[in-house]
Order: sequence, then structure tokens, then C-alpha cells
Amino acid sequence: MAGVKIKDVVKRYGSVQVMHGIDIDIEDGEFVVLVGPSGCGKSTLLRMLAGLEAISGGTISIGERVVNDVPPKERDIAMVFQSYALYPHKTVAQNMGFPLKMAKRPKAEIDEKVGRAAEILDLTKYLDRYPKALSGGQRQRVAMGRAIVRDPQVFLFDEPLSNLDAKLRVSMRVEIKELHQRLKTTIVYVTHDQIEAMTMADKIVVMRDGRVEQIGAPLDLYDNPQNVFVAGFIGSPSMNFVKGRIGTHDGKKAFVSHKGLVLPVPETAADEGREVVYGIRPEHIRVGSPESGVPMNVVVVEPTGSETQIFARSGEDMIDAIVKERISAKPGERIGFEIDPVDVRLFDDKTQQRLR
Repeated sequence: MAGVKIKDVVKRYGSVQVMHGIDIDIEDGEFVVLVGPSGCGKSTLLRMLAGLEAISGGTISIGERVVNDVPPKERDIAMVFQSYALYPHKTVAQNMGFPLKMAKRPKAEIDEKVGRAAEILDLTKYLDRYPKALSGGQRQRVAMGRAIVRDPQVFLFDEPLSNLDAKLRVSMRVEIKELHQRLKTTIVYVTHDQIEAMTMADKIVVMRDGRVEQIGAPLDLYDNPQNVFVAGFIGSPSMNFVKGRIGTHDGKKAFVSHKGLVLPVPETAADEGREVVYGIRPEHIRVGSPESGVPMNVVVVEPTGSETQIFARSGEDMIDAIVKERISAKPGERIGFEIDPVDVRLFDDKTQQRLR
């Protein structure tokens, strides 16, 4: 096992720079997820870590060794791709043992390591089958087993669950997290799905346009986003955002949207007149009467069984709330959104950086 240090890493394609001074420290045994929208650079960074893409500047270290010029096969890493990349004419056992066979390891060692990996991944009874006889989840486990037999210092996962259906993705998330707890090996995992990131990671790296926006534990990013992008990307459903300024209402400091919606803020909020983006998560809003909260008109009600999502409008401003109880509100009905100012996040309208 080993930690990974990515220091001031730059990537250029000709005159176009796509990675801008990336700095990430990954501890030995840590599960780190690189997350961000398509095109943010997360897969490119993973490929540079694997040695499949050359870096244009900076250093990448695995353990104590700088690997900038080290070929992929000598970096002591194993990579699991989005596509399973299994040989259709080889059995599960042959697919899993192939890296060791190429390394000319003794047959007894190959059989022992394949057997141990198959036991970990519950694949023992499938060792003589061919990939075409396996489900998508089983094929993904075979790809993971092929990585495990190499006993690498670092595992790299490039969106390994994106080809699976929603139910199978949930079960595979659990399997990968359990695998990490068993092996205690460093894992760097790429996904565009922030739910995967939140549920699996020890540490999340949020990326956008070839830059790191914020690094932290999942709940730290959820509770304390540094900017509008991170606040909107982490959390599902996304945080509500309303643009406006700090003003007063009924003699108290308040947020007033450009469309006239008045929302509560802490007394310690920004100075009056400052243009801000008001953020509140749907799950932090409680639903009551129009007299008890901010008066809103119900637009859509989406019951999911365990919770209810309510989209409501005041003038031209739309806000959604999620409540655990089953609400009988109907479209057109007037309700009140109750907001505790402690749950409010304010961001500067120009810089998009958090104020509180």
C-alpha cells in the first residue's frame, strides 16, 4: 500500500491547457473520489496517475517514488475501467489470472491468488464460466478480481458502475466499499455521480474545468461548500439558489430577491445592499401554514413514499422542499416554507464564493 501525491500537475494538448496546477494528497489506505461534471478533467487526471497520459508539468508520486517517467506496468497500480475489458474467449479464472500469467508467475501462485480474489468477490462458483454467461454486475466483479490478484499499491477506478442499472449500482457501491475495508488499499475512484461520491469516499475532490474546487470529507463539503458550484453539485436534490441582495423586512435584516421574495437570514449576514446568492437545501425547509413561514404557492408535489418533494413558487422565484412526512398539499394551494437562518448559506454574487 502507498499514498499518492499530486503536486502542481499541468496538462496541455498543444497550446491548449486543460489541467491547471492540480494539488492533491492521498493518504495510504484512503478512498478518494474525484467527482465533477463531464469534461472537468477527472478521468484525464486518473489516466495521468496510471501513466496512460503524460503530464505536462508538476509531479506525481506513489509512495516515495516520483513516477512521472515510469511506464504504467511498473507503477504498481491496477485499474478498473468503465468497460469491463474482459476476454470473451477466456474463462473467469483465466481473465482474473491473466496479469499474473503475463508476469510469468508460477501456476500455483496464480491459482492461489485467483482463488482468494474469487472468494472475496463471491465468484468461486463462476470460475469456469465465460463472460457471456455472466450478468453485468458479475462481469464488473471479474474486472475487480483481475485488479485484486496483482496486489497493487493503488487501485484506480474509472466510472466502473456507469454501465449498470440503478439497483445494481447501489449493491456494487456497497461491494466496492466493503472490498476497500477488507483490503485497506489506497483507492482513487472517478465518477460524475455525486451520490456515489458521498456514500463511498473518505475524501472527495470536486473538480471543474481542470481545477480543484474543493477537497474534503463528504459531510464537510455538504455542510460547508466554499462556493456556489460545490454547493450545487454536492447534495441531491441540489441546493436551492435565489439571487438578490441583503435588505430589511419588518425592521429585521433579510434577503430580498430580485423578484421580491423575502427570506430570513442571520443578523450576522453580509452588509445591507450587498448582492448575494441565497442558498438553502430542500431538506432544511419545513412546511407549515402561510402565517408560520414564507408564503408560497404549491406548483408540483412528488411523493416517493419515504418523503415528499414540494415545488412551490412565490412570484417568479421557485423553491423546492423535501419533507419526511406525507403532505397532502395540492397544486395551487398556499403553504408556508419555514427556514431556520442557521441553515442558510450566502455567496457573493460576483465571485460565487461563500460569505457564511
